[in-house]
Order: sequence, then C-alpha cells, then structure tokens
Amino acid sequence: MIRYLLETGPLSAYLQGRKAVVELITPWIRRNEVATSILVYAEVTEYLKGFADFPIRHTQLRRLLRYIYPYFLTYHILERYADIRRILRRPHGHGLIGDIDTLIAAAALERKLTVVTFDTDFKRVPNLKIKLLPRPTRDNR
Repeated sequence: MIRYLLETGPLSAYLQGRKAVVELITPWIRRNEVATSILVYAEVTEYLKGFADFPIRHTQLRRLLRYIYPYFLTYHILERYADIRRILRRPHGHGLIGDIDTLIAAAALERKLTVVTFDTDFKRVPNLKIKLLPRPTRDNR
C-alpha cells in the first residue's frame, strides 16, 4: 500500500546515493509504499540536464520510476490545487507556495499520502501530512 509521496529533493538525493536518504527510502520501495508526482519527474529531469552524464542519470531516473509510481494530474488534483491556493492566499493564509509544490501537495492530499520533503513550505498546507527530512550535506554521502 502506497503511503509516501517523494518530493523533488528526496528523489534527487536518492538518485545521488545520499546515504541517509537511500537508507530511509529503500525499504519503502521494497514494500511498495512510495510514489511521486509526474511534476517531480519534470523537476528532477531539469536538474539532471545540468550534468555532463545526463543520458546515464536520466536512464537511472526512468528505471527508478518502474518502482516509484509517478502520479499524473487529474481533475480532482487540480481542483484540490485551487482549494489550497485559495486557503493560502492572503489575507486568509500566510501566502502562496510555489505552484508545483502546491500541485504536489494536492496530489498527496487526494491520495491520502505523506509528502517526504526537505522543504518547510509544505508545512503551510492545511491537513497535509509531511515527513520533513534534514537537508543532506556534502559530508552526508
């Protein structure tokens, strides 16, 4: 049963072999408990295009997505996105977060998943379950 939705940072860190992230996420993958968003795929792909060995890294990402299902946008997710934006918009909320993060949060809420992230902005989304990870450092490989 899928329980977690990986956000861009943790998925990138996993691909880079960051030890703490790999140790956390690998058991979830083995138990089929983790998914992501197709938008995370887009963000990670953009990041990987900055590397000289992009074709190899992109292939690794695509292989990983055989085990980490990327949820696609649906009407329900997009309607939830609109609701979140209205709640966060001032003067009612504390201000908007990025559109892609809002769409990722909407997907997690629709699927009743916990977002796994390094990004504290997700804490501002009402009723969203998050697992906030410490940002890996260069020493934490």
